[in-house]
Amino acid sequence: MAEVEPKKVESELPSEPPPPPAPEPQQVEEAAKDVSEEKSVIPPPAPPPPEEKPDESKALVVVEKAPENVEQKTTEGSANRDIVLARVATEKKISLIKAWEESEKSKAENKAQKKLSAIGAWENSKKASIEAELKKIEEHLEKKKAEYVEKMKNKIALLHKTAEEKRATIEAKRGEDLLMAEEKAAKYRATGNTPKKLLGCFSD
Repeated sequence: MAEVEPKKVESELPSEPPPPPAPEPQQVEEAAKDVSEEKSVIPPPAPPPPEEKPDESKALVVVEKAPENVEQKTTEGSANRDIVLARVATEKKISLIKAWEESEKSKAENKAQKKLSAIGAWENSKKASIEAELKKIEEHLEKKKAEYVEKMKNKIALLHKTAEEKRATIEAKRGEDLLMAEEKAAKYRATGNTPKKLLGCFSD
């Protein structure tokens, strides 16, 4: 490797001007010695340390990627901000929907309660009206019943009176008939005659 690197260095050196006319052998030898001495004196260029290149590349990478990291951080920050804003908007929508739902449910409950109350009031009103009508009918029936009872009682009393009158008439007629029979019997005893109706009855 040491021999190859000097050759590279020599090739990299600027091309020498065209050689002068052929020198003498002694000069050629001296020149060759000088060149060999120069070759021996000039050390081969040390290769760059392998550690420095990664450092330079790293530095370059850092310098080059720094904006990308900033942009990435900015992008991530904006993305996080968008996510937070979207989450806040979603939560706001959910809270609004929940509030609307609660409001609608409350409205439905109130509406149903009003209707139920109205139905209850209507039922109570109709029930009271029917009960009042029934009571009125009962009172009317009681009045009619009392009237009919009184009328029946009057009829019974009149019937009884009539019966009593008929009984009195019959009793009076019976008394008269008994008295007449007694008088006729006394007359027949006094005259000694017999009643014709009786003889007619026995002759049969």
